[in-house]
Amino acid sequence: MRIAVLGTGGGGRAHASKLMELGHDVCVGTRDSQVTLGRTEPDFMGIEPFGQWLAGYPGIDLMNFADAAAGAELVVNGIDGANAVRVLTGIARHLDGKTIMDYAVPYIYNPERAHPWPTPWGVMPALDPVDSDSLGERIQRALPRAKVVKAGVTQEQETVVDPRAVGGGHHTLFIAGDHADAKEQVTALLRSYGWEDVLDLGPIVSARALEMYAHLHSAIQFALGGGRFGVKVVR
Repeated sequence: MRIAVLGTGGGGRAHASKLMELGHDVCVGTRDSQVTLGRTEPDFMGIEPFGQWLAGYPGIDLMNFADAAAGAELVVNGIDGANAVRVLTGIARHLDGKTIMDYAVPYIYNPERAHPWPTPWGVMPALDPVDSDSLGERIQRALPRAKVVKAGVTQEQETVVDPRAVGGGHHTLFIAGDHADAKEQVTALLRSYGWEDVLDLGPIVSARALEMYAHLHSAIQFALGGGRFGVKVVR
């Protein structure tokens, strides 16, 4: 399958490399491929320049967002939450009828707030939107002809693509969306990653719960000293 991964951060790289390993035809989308390849310094998260990473994966193509989406059968969205709706709206015609697996978190970094939440690496980002809306819903409204499935937002993407790295894979991943066929397609992809327990939370409005979980996930990870973990729904 031809799959476009939108975003060049650590999450996008995790999906792209795993999808290539699984035999898919993979391209990565970015705003300007020449600018992305021209970077020589690590990003603000300390991740190596994309060009250095890409050199180890000669089968993965890098192109601009529109071209990546245009040739894809399925799209994985990892564009940062502050820019995702704007970017995706700009390439909407290339997304018509396609499934978009969206794992983006609507973080606002370095927020000015009365009671900041200090963390080991700075101030906890704020969520916007939150509670009365979600990024997943905003993307679906902006792209009414696409099929948005919120998935993977409750885990680091390195764990999403390798669930057996935590507890032998015996934990739960959640999805939400309005289109049954798209959720089946995303579930099949997640099972190819190794997920055995994929829990459908229903319509895209449940993306609110998935995105708001991000803070609890961070708090648990701080308590564990940064270690990876999973959450299991016990029936």
